[in-house]
Amino acid sequence: MDDYAAADAVGHRVVHGGARFVEPTAIDEDVIAAIEELRPLAPLHNEPALQAIRAARERLPDLLHVAVFDTAFHATIPPEAATYAIPRRWREEWGIRRYGFHGIAVQSVTAQVDAERLVVCHLGGGCSVTAVLRGRSVDTTMGFSPLEGIPMRTRSGSLDPGALIHLLRNRGLTVDELDHALEHQSGNTAFGTLDDPLGFGVFTYRIAAAVAQMTMALEGLDLLAFSGGLGENNGLVREAVVGRLRFLGDFPARVVPAHEELVIAAAVETALA
Repeated sequence: MDDYAAADAVGHRVVHGGARFVEPTAIDEDVIAAIEELRPLAPLHNEPALQAIRAARERLPDLLHVAVFDTAFHATIPPEAATYAIPRRWREEWGIRRYGFHGIAVQSVTAQVDAERLVVCHLGGGCSVTAVLRGRSVDTTMGFSPLEGIPMRTRSGSLDPGALIHLLRNRGLTVDELDHALEHQSGNTAFGTLDDPLGFGVFTYRIAAAVAQMTMALEGLDLLAFSGGLGENNGLVREAVVGRLRFLGDFPARVVPAHEELVIAAAVETALA
């Protein structure tokens, strides 16, 4: 306990907060139960977060524990960008909508730049592209789950739902097999490495197409920012994406490292105030 003697609170990153959690939230048993309910929507992330929360609360029971949600930054996305064209019951009773992710990272990038119309390409294990207008998210590529959007390291990104129905109905895949393939055997991994010309082309094409979509949402582009391990360190990817977007005219592009820990720390400090 001596290592934590000076601590006042503990901040926890939680990927999926659904529609309920749109700001940093003090953790209690009700909050833990709500995060558990959302676990199937972000299985790679919410379960480890819950494990860390339980361990930290057991080790440091007298401190304030605060959950900071990746989805919260995207609560400002307007209905036309957040809504799927699906049956009303699915939308209104079952909560099927676009939530967006990587919000903590995008918020960090946004705080570091002076750009009214900003597009953030956060490229790492997970990948997303987000439109930020005057500091507020107005569209992003990830949706109901972190699977939607551009291809990622092992995730497929968006694909025709009809293909998934076909695989389930006609190729004998189970739901668990399909889930595993989309989460762990797809994306850039499906091509071996990014050195594969087709895989590189698919990846950079989809990123550039997403940037063009986000530019439409912003009605222009003042800055294109690259963050995340891949976005910050792979110049070939950045060059290929920017090259595909020359039709937009001249625009600045730069690397802006994401410092999620600082956003979480600031959120916890606010909760303590």
